[in-house]
Amino acid sequence: MYKYTDLDQAIVQERVNQYRDQLNRHLSGELSEDEFRPLRLQNGLYIQRHAPMLRVAIPYGLLSSVQLHALADIAHTYDRGYAHFSTRQNIQYNWPALERSADILQDLANVQMHAIQTSGNCIRNITSDQFAGVAADELVDPRPYCEILRQWSTFHPEFAHLPRKFKIAVSASTEDRAATSFHDIGLFIVKNDAGDIGFRVLVGGGLGRTPIVGAVIREFLPWQHMMSYCESILRVYNRYGRRDNMYKARIKILVKALGAEEFARQVEAEFKFAENGPSTVTQDELERVRGHFTQRTYPARPAVNFDTQDKAFARWRERNVKPHKVEGYSAVVVSLKPNKVAPGDATTEQLHFVADLAEQYSFGEIRVAHEQNLILADVAQEDLKAVWDALKTQGLATPNIGLLTDIIACPGGDFCALANAKSIPIANAIQDKFDNLDYLYDLSDIQLNISGCMNSCGHHHVGHIGILGVDKDGNEWYQISLGGSDGSTIGGYKPTIGKIIGPSFKADEVPSVIEKIINTYLAHKQNGEHFLETVQRIGIAPFKENVYPPKH
Repeated sequence: MYKYTDLDQAIVQERVNQYRDQLNRHLSGELSEDEFRPLRLQNGLYIQRHAPMLRVAIPYGLLSSVQLHALADIAHTYDRGYAHFSTRQNIQYNWPALERSADILQDLANVQMHAIQTSGNCIRNITSDQFAGVAADELVDPRPYCEILRQWSTFHPEFAHLPRKFKIAVSASTEDRAATSFHDIGLFIVKNDAGDIGFRVLVGGGLGRTPIVGAVIREFLPWQHMMSYCESILRVYNRYGRRDNMYKARIKILVKALGAEEFARQVEAEFKFAENGPSTVTQDELERVRGHFTQRTYPARPAVNFDTQDKAFARWRERNVKPHKVEGYSAVVVSLKPNKVAPGDATTEQLHFVADLAEQYSFGEIRVAHEQNLILADVAQEDLKAVWDALKTQGLATPNIGLLTDIIACPGGDFCALANAKSIPIANAIQDKFDNLDYLYDLSDIQLNISGCMNSCGHHHVGHIGILGVDKDGNEWYQISLGGSDGSTIGGYKPTIGKIIGPSFKADEVPSVIEKIINTYLAHKQNGEHFLETVQRIGIAPFKENVYPPKH
């Protein structure tokens, strides 16, 4: 993984020192809250419903065991003994004291981490496929390109005050596990007819109040121009993006207003001035960065034919163990979705434990998944049983990856000041309702996503089943949608926005509503169809009829 240079370390340390001074001046009364707000936000510190929240960047979801140990120590020292992994491959602390926030940033800097640009109207954390570098369906390893974009975007003075926040995702696999279609810029690595590597460029995707699938504005962009072209996109956005209305300030609104064709024309006109300019990536620079991600030498390990008599171990392998491009190895998904736990939460003890497992079994590296789970990407198949046995001791071996209880959920009204409704209790209630693993296995792949408000941090729009918390006269209600897809699900489904089935439900009704939706699927599925296939074939009308009682 990428190791900081002396310059990288100096920049991050300088930011810590700068913030510590700003914090001290605020605490002494020299800086008002209004003056301090943009300064703390530039360092990832929000003020939530009950306490500050610190969001820490995990570039393209990659951590070393040393870093994960440090994150565990921060949870113990500065928080309440746990942390939360988000859908954008970041980690969040929900209870840090403002007075100690500079100390946390120093602890992060000591292990080559920071919270820079995890908030504010700037380019946020660059995300990618959680299996990057080991995926069998990968064209090339996208992480070097992500790292180049990370270095380019961090502290970029021209894009420090955009109309709104800006998110970039990079993917290089057949299955788009980075949800590139729902980012402000999605870069999908492809080859042209000559065999050259480049990018299919998508712009204007996003969820929130106006969910939109990104539009392709370039079918093939040579990799050397990825920074120049992103700069061209951002300049058009910076020039014409709306600043008078925060709800209409995202680039997706600009692309929709202009039309994808006109937006692409303006980007190409801007690109003519940038092409082959100073932002062009050279082969030497790519190789320098790629050197940090060079294919490791895997010791030869045998492929294993496992004993199928151990049903529990077989079930875990089926759901939580993923293919690896090197024979004799597998990627292990560590489920952070056991029942009665907030999806994506992990305790200090669990974080230390996973870091130790990574040191012993996975070359000291851990990945963070968009689905709010952790991954040990390089486990020898002959070690899988030992890893499974170890994970069980910490409640981290729930065999539910891709199933109904592998729920994506934002922190919701328990923490977030923007939320209309709670997310965690709804997730837990659904997990209680569907706690029978045999039943879940019969249902196969179903992605259920929950958001506490229209900001869509739980990606409810693209869940096969989406749940959105809404406010009705000061009470919490929940709207249900069906048929969404982020493009990463079985069968190669196209990215799709789910359709709302009708009026919202009270909190205590939601588990039964989900049960009726599942029963409708079981009654209509054909030839082993997955849930999403059935929804796409029959539409939402049969589900709606079963969920809402007939009117007399």
